[in-house]
Amino acid sequence: MGPASSLRQQLLHTLEQPERSQPGSLRALIESLEREQPADLTRQADLLPGVWQLRWSSGRGPEQLLGPWTESLQALDPAQGRALNLLRLRGPAGLGGQITVLAAIKPIGPQRLSLRFVRGGWSGPCLGSRPFELQRNLRQSFSAWLDVTVLDQALRICRGSAGTVYALTRHPLALSAIPWPSESD
Repeated sequence: MGPASSLRQQLLHTLEQPERSQPGSLRALIESLEREQPADLTRQADLLPGVWQLRWSSGRGPEQLLGPWTESLQALDPAQGRALNLLRLRGPAGLGGQITVLAAIKPIGPQRLSLRFVRGGWSGPCLGSRPFELQRNLRQSFSAWLDVTVLDQALRICRGSAGTVYALTRHPLALSAIPWPSESD
């Protein structure tokens, strides 16, 4: 087992309960793994599609709401040029809802994906046979990107254009099971 494999296993173990890690240890593991196992989307593009669960973030965005009542997922479908961030709220008997942000994505380098946020909103419990949805088109006035710095079958590390670091693990939910919102009203 090489250094990258050992670092990867240590990081995956730490991501199971990131709140128990020593301050700075997750970031140090991530930075070491980025040096030892850098992603290359030109060779690893087939590993990108799927549903990923956010396990840790250096930022202070909505993903910081993680807890037993939420699940933060990201669905990536590069073949269709789309990504979907979902902050799912859990509730009894399907009463939970989810906040979603749909983005158009496009590879623009060996590690970089361009992002254009298209639509966002909330969808809630079913009213009859349809879920209640409140979605809105987004007018993104800035250029955004996401660097995929580590990528394998189970782990994805990213750095966003605002400097936030994200650590995600693959989620068992199939990409086809994702409730993709329409891109317009």
